[in-house]
Amino acid sequence: MSSRSHSPGPPEVDRWPLVAAGGLVSFVAMLDMNIVNVGLAPISRDFGISPGAAQWAALAYQLPVVALLVPAGKWLDQVGLRPALLAALAGFTMFSLSSALSPWPAWLFVSRAGQGIFGAVLFVLMPAIAARSVRPQARGRAMSVPATLGPLGAVVGPAAGGLLLDAFGWRAIFLVKIPFCVVAFALARRHAPAGGALRGPDRRAALDGGLAAAALTSVLLALTFGGNDPRWLLLLAAAAVPFTLWLKGSGAEPVRGLLRDRGPGRVTLAVLALAAAFGAMNYLVALHLQRSDGISAAATGLTMLAFSAAMAVFGPVGGKLADHWGARRTTVTGAALTAAGLLLLLPLGTGWHPADVAWRLALAGAGMGLYGGPAQLLALTSAAPERMNTAGAVVQLGRSLGFTLGPALATTGWALSGYGANVLPGLVLAAVAACAAVPLLAFRPAAATATATRS
Repeated sequence: MSSRSHSPGPPEVDRWPLVAAGGLVSFVAMLDMNIVNVGLAPISRDFGISPGAAQWAALAYQLPVVALLVPAGKWLDQVGLRPALLAALAGFTMFSLSSALSPWPAWLFVSRAGQGIFGAVLFVLMPAIAARSVRPQARGRAMSVPATLGPLGAVVGPAAGGLLLDAFGWRAIFLVKIPFCVVAFALARRHAPAGGALRGPDRRAALDGGLAAAALTSVLLALTFGGNDPRWLLLLAAAAVPFTLWLKGSGAEPVRGLLRDRGPGRVTLAVLALAAAFGAMNYLVALHLQRSDGISAAATGLTMLAFSAAMAVFGPVGGKLADHWGARRTTVTGAALTAAGLLLLLPLGTGWHPADVAWRLALAGAGMGLYGGPAQLLALTSAAPERMNTAGAVVQLGRSLGFTLGPALATTGWALSGYGANVLPGLVLAAVAACAAVPLLAFRPAAATATATRS
């Protein structure tokens, strides 16, 4: 049948160069999620558009990543890894170049959306590349490559973005990824095994992606421009129709199943809340430092680096604690530290030195590092055994959705205050979201307890 999966069996020889390609893909995808936020202020200034409109340079990428994550996974089960990886890298590189050459805002936003379409495929391919490139006994080491290079991209993004902005302008932040994509393309072309054809997605998958994108676009437009236009409620209402159609379709079955299961469902909601809190904080603090405090882009990037650096350092610590102390305790502790760091940012004002911001960001980042891996483990172990893979996919969807909605919610809060120097409303939303995640993770559902007892 045409829908047969093209997943190959274990290779006879380990293909470590292909694992390196997967690591580069992970690095580039996470770099792109973080580096653009530092450039939003100069993009707004150069094009003469509002901060809310400039934020679509980030949202136009994140929107298709979120909307197409599940359809992309289904599509990749039906095509060959090699042609899919090469096509995704080529498309991502082409639209990165197009973004850098944008002569006006609409061009930039369309180019970023194109990056997001191919980026969704790359996000799904990250673990598959590592798992399929080596023999089973080497998969632990192989999976650690993208798992390490991904956070490294998050760490490098803000600092590299600030340095590039000061030296070459905002267009350089779209060009810096191209050499990594070229190297990954060359490694994949040489070392990826042949097999499997490349074909378009089926109509159902395309429809699911279109419905999800339409609903999410309406919500993001409402949140982004809601502070200036009372018709934002109409945009929210318009999202209800495509969202309902998507929710009733087959594409939403993994989401429906997991949310009905209170164990992984609560973890997914907590992951979404913390991702939204991070996205809102990252956007507002970077803009505040540059617009209100007059901090350079390079200094802003280095200040924001405190969060990502602490997250990268405490990520391995969280894994070890989860093994010895338990995943739930470690996850709750990390979420509480993140909430504490965001609460300490609420009095953010013009009198603060970057160091005052940095240590608070480091505290929040340390919490995110402690919580990240154990939260994924908690979601998998809270689900029924036959739903463990689905649980991992839905948690990734929740994380991506949170990264997308967080900056939009922050923009709405800021817009309602008139885009003034005070970003307190948006930071309050971020802190509330982080605090809400703690009880979601702390309380073990009765159903999950019963399941554990039966097993």
